[in-house]
Amino acid sequence: MNQQLLKNIDFSKVIEMESLVTYQEGRVVSRTLAQGKPLSVTLFAFDKGEEISTHVSGGDALVYILDGEAEIAIGEENFHVKKGETIAMPANIPHGLVAKEKFKMLLIVVFSL
Repeated sequence: MNQQLLKNIDFSKVIEMESLVTYQEGRVVSRTLAQGKPLSVTLFAFDKGEEISTHVSGGDALVYILDGEAEIAIGEENFHVKKGETIAMPANIPHGLVAKEKFKMLLIVVFSL
């Protein structure tokens, strides 16, 4: 039997990525699709005003906005990112985000081995 490296997603089925996480009032909802070294893949849905406080990650991160918009801080810079846009965040640089309106994102973090 083959080990499935992805989880929480149907195989051999066309899926609209945005539909895999739903908005909940006053919450951040996440759905992990893969986790470990060298890769982590997680979907998030943020209610307006929710945030992830500034932190540092040991891997490079790629955020793709599936819906809505967010303010993302990387180091000393702030970026307004909206549906259809992506931004990369380098490892070991402080970053965080605030939902300017409801938004959903796909987060891919790549770690060195």
